[in-house]
Amino acid sequence: MDIDAFIAAHRPTWDRLEHLVKHRGRLTGAEVDELVELYQRVSTHLSIVRSASTDAMLTGRLSALVARARSAVTGAHVPAWREFARFFTVSFPVVAYRARWWWLGATVAFVAVAWAMGAWVADNPEVQRAIATPEEITQLVEHDFADYYSENPAASFASRVWINNAWVAALMLIGAIFMGLPIPYFLFQNAANVAVSGGLMASRGKLDIFFGLITPHGLLELTAVFLAAAVGLKLGWTVIDPGPRRRAEALAEQGRAVMSVAMGLVVVLFVSGLIEAFVTPSGLPTWARIAIGVLAEAAFLAYVVYYGRRAVRAQETGDVERAPDLAPTA
Repeated sequence: MDIDAFIAAHRPTWDRLEHLVKHRGRLTGAEVDELVELYQRVSTHLSIVRSASTDAMLTGRLSALVARARSAVTGAHVPAWREFARFFTVSFPVVAYRARWWWLGATVAFVAVAWAMGAWVADNPEVQRAIATPEEITQLVEHDFADYYSENPAASFASRVWINNAWVAALMLIGAIFMGLPIPYFLFQNAANVAVSGGLMASRGKLDIFFGLITPHGLLELTAVFLAAAVGLKLGWTVIDPGPRRRAEALAEQGRAVMSVAMGLVVVLFVSGLIEAFVTPSGLPTWARIAIGVLAEAAFLAYVVYYGRRAVRAQETGDVERAPDLAPTA
């Protein structure tokens, strides 16, 4: 093969392909088609050169050009760190932010129910006797409630708390599969548990100890549970009111949003578990322990508001970048 003649005949094709690759972000539809066609043609040229020539420089140039064209045609792999960064700066916070009114509703409902039930338990000796004997209540109030946070090594306790909290959040998300119908029941169960403990502690004048122990980790922990409940309820509502989109598209998008929240809450509940294991039972003054919990809660909410609002303004939904359920239609 006359390599000089081969180069002279095909150089314009190679130059054109190189031009299209350099400007791939601004190509028209016809130019995209041309890019694909030239990529295939130059790939054939590379095969011919490799089999019929020993010109290393030409082989290297065509190999590099074909590799760049392949990335332009098929899409380059997004580095893992970029996917990780996008998840925590876009996907998770924007889903949480878009569910903020459901989130607030779950929070208000939980607090109202827990407060009402706690007051009922604290003010009614008959209710207290139905829950436990006076001796058992004394044991709980004087010893068991506080000892729970320090009776096990901190590291193993943190792991156990993390698993337990993750399971509670998972129940909320699993409830989304059933149109969110079980979620109010799960919230009620958790509100009742908090109310019973708080009510019994209040009945013996130990409400300061109750809030001193539950506030540091409970703020972040319950916020995570309320967020899980919110996105689950929102998914259930999407079945009833999908908005301007087709119901299947809306459900698919919200279903992926639920998965984003599930992965994000793994980190949030891990932080909550660390606080419960290392801060709640620590020898720090009560005000210092509560301050740590408040700071963790404020930091999480500020993170969601800042990144979530920014993503909403950028018209992000938190969905995957190439959603498989969406297809262009005329």
